[in-house]
Amino acid sequence: MSSSSPFKLRVAICGGGISGLCLAVALSRCPNIQVQVYEATDRFKEIGAGVMIWARTWKILELLGLGSAFSKIAHSPPDGSIGTGFDFRRSDQPEEGSRFHLVQMPYGCIRFYRVDFLDAFVEALPPNVAHFGMRLVSYSQNASASEISLQFSNGTTATCDLLAGCDGIKSSIRAQLYRECSERSGDSTLLKFIDPVWTGTIAYRGLIPVEHLPPCHRSIADPMMYCGKSKHVVSYSISRGKVVNVVTFASDPKREGEPHNEDVWVTNCLQQELLECYSNWEPEVEQLLNQIENPTKWAIHHLRPLPFFVDRKIALLGDACHAMAPHEGAGAGQAIEDAFILASLLEQVSSLETLPLALDAYQRVRLPFANHVLKGSYDSGLMYEFNSQYGEDYEILGPAIEKQWDWVEEPSPEEERLRALQYLKDAISWF
Repeated sequence: MSSSSPFKLRVAICGGGISGLCLAVALSRCPNIQVQVYEATDRFKEIGAGVMIWARTWKILELLGLGSAFSKIAHSPPDGSIGTGFDFRRSDQPEEGSRFHLVQMPYGCIRFYRVDFLDAFVEALPPNVAHFGMRLVSYSQNASASEISLQFSNGTTATCDLLAGCDGIKSSIRAQLYRECSERSGDSTLLKFIDPVWTGTIAYRGLIPVEHLPPCHRSIADPMMYCGKSKHVVSYSISRGKVVNVVTFASDPKREGEPHNEDVWVTNCLQQELLECYSNWEPEVEQLLNQIENPTKWAIHHLRPLPFFVDRKIALLGDACHAMAPHEGAGAGQAIEDAFILASLLEQVSSLETLPLALDAYQRVRLPFANHVLKGSYDSGLMYEFNSQYGEDYEILGPAIEKQWDWVEEPSPEEERLRALQYLKDAISWF
Protein backbone atom coordinates (compact mmCIF):
# COMPACT_ATOMS: atom_id res chain seq x y z
CA MET A 1 0.00 0.00 0.00
CA SER A 2 1.45 3.34 -1.01
CA SER A 3 2.04 6.19 1.40
CA SER A 4 -0.66 8.18 -0.43
CA SER A 5 -3.22 5.51 0.58
CA PRO A 6 -2.92 5.16 4.36
CA PHE A 7 -4.15 1.96 5.95
CA LYS A 8 -7.82 2.02 6.91
CA LEU A 9 -9.32 -0.94 8.76
CA ARG A 10 -12.82 -1.84 7.52
CA VAL A 11 -15.03 -3.09 10.35
CA ALA A 12 -18.51 -4.53 9.78
CA ILE A 13 -20.72 -4.66 12.88
CA CYS A 14 -23.69 -7.01 12.60
CA GLY A 15 -26.30 -6.14 15.19
CA GLY A 16 -27.53 -2.75 16.36
CA GLY A 17 -28.02 -3.45 20.05
CA ILE A 18 -25.99 -2.06 22.93
CA SER A 19 -22.70 -3.79 22.08
CA GLY A 20 -22.91 -3.01 18.38
CA LEU A 21 -23.80 0.65 18.76
CA CYS A 22 -21.27 1.26 21.52
CA LEU A 23 -18.55 -0.29 19.37
CA ALA A 24 -19.64 1.76 16.38
CA VAL A 25 -19.58 5.01 18.36
CA ALA A 26 -16.13 4.24 19.78
CA LEU A 27 -14.65 3.18 16.42
CA SER A 28 -16.14 6.09 14.51
CA ARG A 29 -13.74 8.37 16.37
CA CYS A 30 -10.70 6.49 15.09
CA PRO A 31 -9.37 8.04 11.84
CA ASN A 32 -7.79 4.74 10.74
CA ILE A 33 -11.08 2.81 10.94
CA GLN A 34 -14.05 2.69 8.60
CA VAL A 35 -17.12 1.26 10.35
CA GLN A 36 -20.47 0.05 9.03
CA VAL A 37 -23.40 -1.20 11.14
CA TYR A 38 -25.81 -3.75 9.68
CA GLU A 39 -29.12 -4.13 11.52
CA ALA A 40 -31.64 -6.84 10.62
CA THR A 41 -34.73 -4.80 11.53
CA ASP A 42 -35.99 -1.55 10.04
CA ARG A 43 -34.67 0.59 12.92
CA PHE A 44 -32.60 0.37 16.06
CA LYS A 45 -34.80 -0.94 18.86
CA GLU A 46 -34.62 -2.77 22.17
CA ILE A 47 -37.04 -5.07 23.95
CA GLY A 48 -37.45 -4.95 27.69
CA ALA A 49 -38.05 -1.97 29.93
CA GLY A 50 -35.26 -1.16 32.33
CA VAL A 51 -31.51 -1.36 32.17
CA MET A 52 -29.09 -0.88 35.04
CA ILE A 53 -25.38 -0.31 35.16
CA TRP A 54 -22.84 0.05 37.94
CA ALA A 55 -19.95 2.44 38.60
CA ARG A 56 -17.64 0.35 36.42
CA THR A 57 -19.72 0.93 33.30
CA TRP A 58 -20.35 4.57 34.11
CA LYS A 59 -16.60 5.15 34.09
CA ILE A 60 -16.41 3.60 30.62
CA LEU A 61 -19.15 5.91 29.35
CA GLU A 62 -17.19 8.86 30.70
CA LEU A 63 -13.99 7.62 29.05
CA LEU A 64 -15.90 7.39 25.77
CA GLY A 65 -17.07 10.98 26.18
CA LEU A 66 -20.70 9.94 26.72
CA GLY A 67 -21.11 10.81 30.39
CA SER A 68 -23.07 13.99 29.75
CA ALA A 69 -25.51 12.32 27.34
CA PHE A 70 -26.28 9.50 29.74
CA SER A 71 -26.57 11.85 32.73
CA LYS A 72 -29.55 13.44 31.01
CA ILE A 73 -31.49 10.15 30.90
CA ALA A 74 -30.34 8.42 34.10
CA HIS A 75 -32.84 8.06 36.92
CA SER A 76 -30.28 9.58 39.26
CA PRO A 77 -26.97 10.58 37.68
CA PRO A 78 -24.05 9.44 39.85
CA ASP A 79 -22.41 12.03 42.06
CA GLY A 80 -19.60 9.86 43.42
CA SER A 81 -21.32 9.04 46.69
CA ILE A 82 -22.18 5.60 48.04
CA GLY A 83 -25.63 4.48 46.92
CA THR A 84 -27.94 1.51 47.21
CA GLY A 85 -27.19 -1.46 45.00
CA PHE A 86 -30.12 -3.53 46.22
CA ASP A 87 -32.16 -3.74 49.41
CA PHE A 88 -32.78 -7.46 50.10
CA ARG A 89 -35.96 -8.51 51.96
CA ARG A 90 -37.56 -11.82 52.90
CA SER A 91 -41.02 -11.45 51.41
CA ASP A 92 -42.68 -14.83 50.76
CA GLN A 93 -45.16 -14.57 53.64
CA PRO A 94 -48.46 -12.69 54.11
CA GLU A 95 -47.16 -10.48 56.91
CA GLU A 96 -44.74 -7.62 56.38
CA GLY A 97 -41.27 -8.78 55.40
CA SER A 98 -37.91 -7.66 56.70
CA ARG A 99 -34.51 -6.71 55.34
CA PHE A 100 -31.80 -9.35 55.61
CA HIS A 101 -29.07 -7.47 53.75
CA LEU A 102 -28.35 -4.11 52.14
CA VAL A 103 -25.78 -3.91 49.33
CA GLN A 104 -24.23 -0.47 48.93
CA MET A 105 -21.56 0.57 46.46
CA PRO A 106 -20.11 3.65 44.75
CA TYR A 107 -22.80 5.36 42.62
CA GLY A 108 -25.29 2.66 43.63
CA CYS A 109 -27.46 1.24 40.87
CA ILE A 110 -27.72 3.62 37.88
CA ARG A 111 -31.03 2.99 36.12
CA PHE A 112 -32.40 3.86 32.69
CA TYR A 113 -35.39 3.26 30.49
CA ARG A 114 -33.93 0.82 27.97
CA VAL A 115 -35.17 2.69 24.90
CA ASP A 116 -33.57 5.94 26.14
CA PHE A 117 -30.35 4.05 26.85
CA LEU A 118 -30.10 2.74 23.30
CA ASP A 119 -31.12 6.08 21.82
CA ALA A 120 -28.20 7.79 23.55
CA PHE A 121 -25.83 5.62 21.52
CA VAL A 122 -27.86 6.17 18.35
CA GLU A 123 -27.61 9.94 18.76
CA ALA A 124 -23.81 9.66 19.08
CA LEU A 125 -23.54 7.62 15.90
CA PRO A 126 -22.19 9.45 12.82
CA PRO A 127 -24.42 9.62 9.73
CA ASN A 128 -24.22 7.11 6.90
CA VAL A 129 -22.87 4.17 8.90
CA ALA A 130 -26.18 2.41 9.70
CA HIS A 131 -27.86 0.04 7.23
CA PHE A 132 -31.29 -1.43 8.04
CA GLY A 133 -33.09 -4.52 6.81
CA MET A 134 -29.70 -6.22 6.56
CA ARG A 135 -29.93 -9.62 8.22
CA LEU A 136 -26.67 -11.53 7.83
CA VAL A 137 -27.23 -14.93 6.24
CA SER A 138 -23.60 -16.08 6.20
CA TYR A 139 -20.04 -14.92 5.94
CA SER A 140 -16.94 -16.42 4.38
CA GLN A 141 -13.39 -15.89 5.51
CA ASN A 142 -10.86 -17.68 3.39
CA ALA A 143 -7.60 -18.25 5.22
CA SER A 144 -5.69 -17.13 2.13
CA ALA A 145 -7.86 -14.06 1.46
CA SER A 146 -7.42 -10.71 3.16
CA GLU A 147 -11.11 -9.84 3.40
CA ILE A 148 -14.37 -11.30 4.65
CA SER A 149 -17.40 -11.59 2.40
CA LEU A 150 -20.86 -10.99 3.89
CA GLN A 151 -24.14 -12.23 2.43
CA PHE A 152 -27.43 -10.64 3.55
CA SER A 153 -31.01 -11.88 3.36
CA ASN A 154 -32.01 -9.09 0.95
CA GLY A 155 -29.52 -10.39 -1.59
CA THR A 156 -26.87 -7.73 -1.08
CA THR A 157 -23.24 -8.44 -0.25
CA ALA A 158 -20.43 -6.54 1.43
CA THR A 159 -16.80 -7.03 2.35
CA CYS A 160 -14.78 -6.12 5.42
CA ASP A 161 -11.50 -6.79 7.18
CA LEU A 162 -13.11 -7.57 10.54
CA LEU A 163 -16.59 -8.85 11.35
CA ALA A 164 -17.91 -7.94 14.81
CA GLY A 165 -20.71 -10.30 15.80
CA CYS A 166 -23.06 -8.26 17.97
CA ASP A 167 -26.20 -10.16 17.00
CA GLY A 168 -27.41 -11.26 20.40
CA ILE A 169 -28.09 -14.44 22.31
CA LYS A 170 -29.36 -16.28 19.21
CA SER A 171 -26.33 -15.11 17.21
CA SER A 172 -26.09 -16.60 13.72
CA ILE A 173 -22.45 -15.50 13.64
CA ARG A 174 -21.66 -17.51 16.76
CA ALA A 175 -23.45 -20.50 15.22
CA GLN A 176 -21.44 -20.38 11.99
CA LEU A 177 -18.19 -19.67 13.82
CA TYR A 178 -18.54 -22.68 16.12
CA ARG A 179 -19.74 -24.99 13.35
CA GLU A 180 -16.74 -24.10 11.20
CA CYS A 181 -14.29 -24.42 14.10
CA SER A 182 -15.79 -27.81 14.92
CA GLU A 183 -15.39 -28.97 11.32
CA ARG A 184 -11.79 -27.73 11.09
CA SER A 185 -10.71 -29.24 14.38
CA GLY A 186 -12.85 -32.38 14.33
CA ASP A 187 -14.05 -31.44 17.82
CA SER A 188 -17.81 -32.01 17.87
CA THR A 189 -18.07 -30.83 21.49
CA LEU A 190 -17.81 -27.25 20.20
CA LEU A 191 -21.32 -27.57 18.82
CA LYS A 192 -22.81 -27.44 22.31
CA PHE A 193 -21.87 -23.76 22.52
CA ILE A 194 -24.11 -22.73 19.64
CA ASP A 195 -27.52 -22.81 21.30
CA PRO A 196 -28.58 -20.85 24.39
CA VAL A 197 -29.56 -22.79 27.50
CA TRP A 198 -32.74 -22.33 29.51
CA THR A 199 -31.85 -21.43 33.10
CA GLY A 200 -34.94 -23.10 34.55
CA THR A 201 -36.36 -19.64 35.32
CA ILE A 202 -39.52 -17.92 34.12
CA ALA A 203 -39.81 -14.15 34.57
CA TYR A 204 -42.83 -11.84 34.51
CA ARG A 205 -42.29 -8.17 33.63
CA GLY A 206 -44.33 -5.03 33.89
CA LEU A 207 -44.16 -1.24 34.19
CA ILE A 208 -46.04 0.80 36.79
CA PRO A 209 -46.55 4.58 36.73
CA VAL A 210 -45.25 5.92 40.04
CA GLU A 211 -48.55 7.68 40.79
CA HIS A 212 -50.25 4.25 40.94
CA LEU A 213 -48.22 3.32 44.02
CA PRO A 214 -48.33 4.68 47.58
CA PRO A 215 -45.82 7.55 47.86
CA CYS A 216 -43.93 5.67 50.56
CA HIS A 217 -43.42 2.49 48.51
CA ARG A 218 -39.77 1.47 48.77
CA SER A 219 -39.44 0.76 45.06
CA ILE A 220 -39.79 4.44 44.23
CA ALA A 221 -36.68 5.42 46.17
CA ASP A 222 -34.38 2.38 46.00
CA PRO A 223 -33.80 -0.77 43.97
CA MET A 224 -35.55 -3.57 45.84
CA MET A 225 -34.99 -7.33 45.91
CA TYR A 226 -37.97 -9.17 47.45
CA CYS A 227 -36.81 -12.73 48.07
CA GLY A 228 -38.58 -16.05 48.63
CA LYS A 229 -37.96 -19.74 48.20
CA SER A 230 -37.29 -20.38 44.49
CA LYS A 231 -38.75 -16.96 43.61
CA HIS A 232 -37.80 -13.31 43.83
CA VAL A 233 -39.11 -9.93 42.69
CA VAL A 234 -36.92 -7.05 41.50
CA SER A 235 -38.21 -3.48 41.31
CA TYR A 236 -36.60 -0.12 40.64
CA SER A 237 -37.64 3.21 39.19
CA ILE A 238 -36.68 4.36 35.69
CA SER A 239 -37.58 7.24 33.35
CA ARG A 240 -36.18 9.71 35.88
CA GLY A 241 -38.45 8.37 38.60
CA LYS A 242 -41.72 8.38 36.66
CA VAL A 243 -42.05 4.62 36.23
CA VAL A 244 -41.26 1.56 38.36
CA ASN A 245 -39.89 -1.43 36.47
CA VAL A 246 -40.85 -4.79 37.98
CA VAL A 247 -39.38 -8.17 37.08
CA THR A 248 -40.40 -11.29 38.97
CA PHE A 249 -38.63 -14.65 38.77
CA ALA A 250 -39.81 -18.19 39.46
CA SER A 251 -37.17 -20.92 39.20
CA ASP A 252 -36.60 -24.64 39.23
CA PRO A 253 -32.79 -25.00 39.35
CA LYS A 254 -33.01 -28.72 38.57
CA ARG A 255 -34.32 -27.83 35.11
CA GLU A 256 -31.35 -25.64 34.17
CA GLY A 257 -30.11 -26.87 30.81
CA GLU A 258 -33.35 -28.61 29.85
CA PRO A 259 -34.90 -27.72 26.49
CA HIS A 260 -37.55 -25.05 26.87
CA ASN A 261 -40.84 -26.31 25.46
CA GLU A 262 -41.68 -23.05 23.68
CA ASP A 263 -39.98 -21.70 20.57
CA VAL A 264 -41.06 -18.21 21.57
CA TRP A 265 -39.32 -16.99 24.71
CA VAL A 266 -41.49 -13.91 25.31
CA THR A 267 -45.28 -14.08 25.47
CA ASN A 268 -48.17 -12.19 26.97
CA CYS A 269 -49.98 -13.67 29.94
CA LEU A 270 -52.92 -12.95 32.23
CA GLN A 271 -52.43 -10.94 35.38
CA GLN A 272 -54.04 -13.79 37.31
CA GLU A 273 -51.15 -16.10 36.44
CA LEU A 274 -48.71 -13.59 37.89
CA LEU A 275 -50.77 -13.03 41.05
CA GLU A 276 -51.18 -16.75 41.67
CA CYS A 277 -47.44 -17.31 41.32
CA TYR A 278 -46.78 -14.86 44.17
CA SER A 279 -49.87 -15.34 46.30
CA ASN A 280 -49.39 -14.81 50.04
CA TRP A 281 -46.35 -12.61 49.59
CA GLU A 282 -45.97 -9.51 51.74
CA PRO A 283 -48.33 -6.55 51.09
CA GLU A 284 -45.57 -4.44 49.54
CA VAL A 285 -45.13 -7.01 46.76
CA GLU A 286 -48.87 -7.41 46.27
CA GLN A 287 -49.15 -3.65 45.81
CA LEU A 288 -46.72 -3.89 42.92
CA LEU A 289 -48.17 -6.94 41.19
CA ASN A 290 -51.76 -5.74 41.41
CA GLN A 291 -50.76 -2.76 39.27
CA ILE A 292 -49.36 -4.90 36.42
CA GLU A 293 -52.44 -5.42 34.28
CA ASN A 294 -50.72 -6.85 31.19
CA PRO A 295 -47.55 -8.70 32.21
CA THR A 296 -45.22 -10.33 29.76
CA LYS A 297 -43.74 -13.75 30.42
CA TRP A 298 -40.10 -14.52 29.62
CA ALA A 299 -38.10 -17.75 29.54
CA ILE A 300 -34.69 -16.74 30.86
CA HIS A 301 -31.83 -18.23 28.85
CA HIS A 302 -28.07 -17.86 29.02
CA LEU A 303 -25.02 -19.25 27.25
CA ARG A 304 -22.59 -21.86 28.41
CA PRO A 305 -19.26 -20.08 29.04
CA LEU A 306 -17.60 -20.04 25.63
CA PRO A 307 -14.04 -21.33 25.16
CA PHE A 308 -13.24 -18.55 22.67
CA PHE A 309 -14.74 -15.29 21.40
CA VAL A 310 -12.53 -14.96 18.31
CA ASP A 311 -11.82 -16.98 15.18
CA ARG A 312 -9.34 -15.46 12.72
CA LYS A 313 -10.99 -12.12 11.77
CA ILE A 314 -14.34 -12.69 13.50
CA ALA A 315 -14.96 -11.35 17.01
CA LEU A 316 -18.06 -11.88 19.15
CA LEU A 317 -19.32 -9.20 21.55
CA GLY A 318 -22.13 -8.78 24.06
CA ASP A 319 -24.90 -11.35 24.27
CA ALA A 320 -23.45 -13.12 21.23
CA CYS A 321 -20.63 -14.41 23.43
CA HIS A 322 -21.74 -14.10 27.07
CA ALA A 323 -25.52 -13.73 27.31
CA MET A 324 -26.25 -14.07 31.00
CA ALA A 325 -29.11 -14.28 33.47
CA PRO A 326 -30.05 -10.76 34.63
CA HIS A 327 -29.47 -11.32 38.35
CA GLU A 328 -26.48 -8.98 38.67
CA GLY A 329 -27.69 -6.34 36.22
CA ALA A 330 -24.48 -6.94 34.29
CA GLY A 331 -25.42 -7.74 30.70
CA ALA A 332 -25.43 -4.21 29.30
CA GLY A 333 -22.28 -3.26 31.17
CA GLN A 334 -20.35 -6.28 29.97
CA ALA A 335 -21.40 -5.56 26.37
CA ILE A 336 -20.14 -1.98 26.73
CA GLU A 337 -16.88 -3.24 28.21
CA ASP A 338 -16.39 -5.55 25.21
CA ALA A 339 -16.78 -2.58 22.89
CA PHE A 340 -14.51 -0.35 24.98
CA ILE A 341 -11.64 -2.87 25.08
CA LEU A 342 -11.94 -3.94 21.44
CA ALA A 343 -12.11 -0.36 20.16
CA SER A 344 -9.03 0.59 22.21
CA LEU A 345 -7.10 -2.27 20.60
CA LEU A 346 -8.30 -1.73 17.03
CA GLU A 347 -7.23 1.89 17.22
CA GLN A 348 -3.66 0.58 17.49
CA VAL A 349 -3.89 -1.69 14.43
CA SER A 350 -1.72 -0.37 11.62
CA SER A 351 -1.92 -3.31 9.21
CA LEU A 352 -3.97 -6.41 8.50
CA GLU A 353 -1.04 -8.49 9.71
CA THR A 354 -1.38 -7.11 13.25
CA LEU A 355 -5.19 -7.41 13.38
CA PRO A 356 -5.16 -11.01 14.70
CA LEU A 357 -2.84 -9.88 17.51
CA ALA A 358 -5.35 -7.24 18.58
CA LEU A 359 -8.18 -9.76 18.53
CA ASP A 360 -6.14 -12.17 20.61
CA ALA A 361 -5.51 -9.42 23.19
CA TYR A 362 -9.26 -8.69 23.27
CA GLN A 363 -10.01 -12.33 23.94
CA ARG A 364 -7.30 -12.70 26.59
CA VAL A 365 -8.78 -9.86 28.63
CA ARG A 366 -12.50 -10.12 28.01
CA LEU A 367 -13.19 -13.86 27.88
CA PRO A 368 -12.23 -14.82 31.47
CA PHE A 369 -13.78 -11.69 32.93
CA ALA A 370 -17.09 -11.94 31.06
CA ASN A 371 -17.39 -15.67 31.70
CA HIS A 372 -16.79 -15.02 35.41
CA VAL A 373 -19.66 -12.53 35.47
CA LEU A 374 -21.86 -14.88 33.43
CA LYS A 375 -21.44 -17.68 35.97
CA GLY A 376 -21.76 -15.29 38.90
CA SER A 377 -25.03 -13.90 37.55
CA TYR A 378 -26.59 -17.35 37.54
CA ASP A 379 -25.19 -18.15 40.99
CA SER A 380 -26.58 -14.89 42.38
CA GLY A 381 -30.07 -15.94 41.30
CA LEU A 382 -29.67 -19.13 43.34
CA MET A 383 -28.67 -17.06 46.36
CA TYR A 384 -31.62 -14.67 46.11
CA GLU A 385 -33.99 -17.64 46.08
CA PHE A 386 -32.27 -19.54 48.94
CA ASN A 387 -31.19 -22.35 46.60
CA SER A 388 -27.43 -21.89 46.98
CA GLN A 389 -25.05 -23.63 49.39
CA TYR A 390 -25.80 -20.85 51.91
CA GLY A 391 -29.48 -21.72 52.10
CA GLU A 392 -31.43 -19.35 54.37
CA ASP A 393 -28.58 -18.56 56.76
CA TYR A 394 -28.81 -14.77 56.43
CA GLU A 395 -25.60 -14.08 58.35
CA ILE A 396 -23.59 -16.01 55.76
CA LEU A 397 -25.86 -15.43 52.77
CA GLY A 398 -25.91 -11.62 52.97
CA PRO A 399 -22.12 -11.12 52.78
CA ALA A 400 -21.89 -13.85 50.12
CA ILE A 401 -24.40 -11.98 47.96
CA GLU A 402 -22.44 -8.75 48.39
CA LYS A 403 -19.20 -10.47 47.42
CA GLN A 404 -20.79 -11.42 44.10
CA TRP A 405 -20.31 -7.79 43.04
CA ASP A 406 -16.56 -7.64 43.73
CA TRP A 407 -15.97 -7.47 39.99
CA VAL A 408 -17.62 -4.04 39.82
CA GLU A 409 -14.59 -2.35 41.39
CA GLU A 410 -11.61 -4.63 40.83
CA PRO A 411 -9.90 -4.39 38.41
CA SER A 412 -10.97 -1.08 36.92
CA PRO A 413 -11.94 -0.77 33.23
CA GLU A 414 -8.90 1.43 32.63
CA GLU A 415 -6.63 -1.22 34.16
CA GLU A 416 -8.19 -3.82 31.88
CA ARG A 417 -7.71 -1.57 28.86
CA LEU A 418 -4.03 -1.03 29.70
CA ARG A 419 -3.56 -4.76 30.23
CA ALA A 420 -5.05 -5.49 26.81
CA LEU A 421 -2.85 -2.86 25.18
CA GLN A 422 0.20 -4.36 26.87
CA TYR A 423 -0.71 -7.80 25.47
CA LEU A 424 -0.88 -6.25 22.02
CA LYS A 425 2.37 -4.33 22.43
CA ASP A 426 4.21 -7.47 23.58
CA ALA A 427 2.76 -9.53 20.72
CA ILE A 428 3.77 -6.95 18.12
CA SER A 429 7.30 -6.84 19.49
CA TRP A 430 7.59 -10.57 18.85
CA PHE A 431 5.80 -10.41 15.50
